[in-house]
Amino acid sequence: MATENNNLSFFNKEKIPNASGMRFGIVVSKWNKEITDKLLEGAKETLLECGALESDISIMEVPGSFELIFGAKIIAKKEVNAVICLGSVIQGETKHFDFVCNAVSSGIKDLNVCGDVPIIFGILTDNTLEEAKDRSGGKHGNKGVEAAITAIKMVHLNR
Repeated sequence: MATENNNLSFFNKEKIPNASGMRFGIVVSKWNKEITDKLLEGAKETLLECGALESDISIMEVPGSFELIFGAKIIAKKEVNAVICLGSVIQGETKHFDFVCNAVSSGIKDLNVCGDVPIIFGILTDNTLEEAKDRSGGKHGNKGVEAAITAIKMVHLNR
């Protein structure tokens, strides 16, 4: 979703299925912790606001965004209805950014194709730290909120 002129945190709660009785796994990268902690906060608060119980949200931390794939694979085996992957990859001076972004998006796609639990892509892939801040609670809202809404909708669809 392009974020230009869009605040990711705006949603109409009346148009979102109630998350009561849904169980969620959240896998969050600790790399770029300043950003990912805000994504996690946005996702968790949104799930709770939409009816999920605190006890129905499992959180797993992994070192970096590349490790989100394996973390999602593990948590999807537990009794969850959806997994939300949250991470932040910021462009540097090398091709590392491209390799990580491609691997993570491909890995999450593979988990969706092969599994029965929706795996939600909540990874920021920004050019600068400022862009990441704008999309993790700044002027463009919080991508974690968007990922939580997507998870609720996908659980509803999967039922």
